Amino acid sequence: MVRTTVQDVARAAGVSVSTVSRALTGGSVSPSTREAVMAVAHRLGYQPNRAARGLITGRTGNLGLIVPDLRNPFFADVAKGVTARARAVDCGVFISDTDEDPVAELEAIATLRHNTDGILLCSPRAKDAELLAAADPENTVLLHRRVPGLSSVVADIVDGTRQAVGHLRALGHRRIAYVSGPEDSWASRQRLAGVAEFQGDEDLEILPVGSVAPTFDGGVLAGDLVLASTATAVLAYNDLVAMGLLHRLAARGAVVPERMSVVGYDDISLAAMSHPPLTSVAVPKDRAGAIGLDLLLGRGSMTAAQGAEVILPTTLVVRASSGPTG
Repeated sequence: MVRTTVQDVARAAGVSVSTVSRALTGGSVSPSTREAVMAVAHRLGYQPNRAARGLITGRTGNLGLIVPDLRNPFFADVAKGVTARARAVDCGVFISDTDEDPVAELEAIATLRHNTDGILLCSPRAKDAELLAAADPENTVLLHRRVPGLSSVVADIVDGTRQAVGHLRALGHRRIAYVSGPEDSWASRQRLAGVAEFQGDEDLEILPVGSVAPTFDGGVLAGDLVLASTATAVLAYNDLVAMGLLHRLAARGAVVPERMSVVGYDDISLAAMSHPPLTSVAVPKDRAGAIGLDLLLGRGSMTAAQGAEVILPTTLVVRASSGPTG
């Protein structure tokens, strides 16, 4: 198949190549000319060459997305939201998986800063000062992390934690274990802030059982600690940890939810497929990715340069892993 060129569009539209370039890149042409050129380009199936367009506009047409671990379905869902929105606005996306390594994360930022028009950083693990030094505030948006000076899209984690603890409390649970995530995780600190709101309640005891890796294996390791506590319910850092807990509880003969209610966080697709199906706090993962991309591109009323923050609601999804205390 012969690729349609800008010269082909110019001949068919009866205008110069430079006029076609201006019409397709938002340059100075009359509305009627732009409409005519766009119609011809669509009819001929013209696809702009990103590299050539970059020479004209100074932009690559590509964005970067950095995530800690694509094996975690949470980050895969965020990536789907970003890439779906990018297709709709004709952008390419380079995805970098840093394997939960803050050093690799900073290296990825340095690389993508020079090869893209902007970067989306999802749940970055580096410290605030490191991110501020590495990132360009005008061309960086954080997803699920807040750093003063950088634009961000975050879920209302504290409220989600309130919903989870309130749910367990309503079921009669008065001793609730909490399995935390990585100590340097911003999301983990937000969950702890939500849990801390209940610490002063006389009829409710929150039992921290330590920090674990945000993985299935981390949850398995925490299972014995949870059973050794006096808790009748447990709130896990995320759904992968909660599923690890379910696995270990089953191996120990602790029936869920009769012996122990389990609540996760994130509501990944696997949550509804676990045994029993997992009660979880739903975070708008793909929506956060799409909004972050629009924020990065300055679409709508907000731009990354303004240091904007978008806070998205969380919702508890009740399933069979939580029930009344025995």
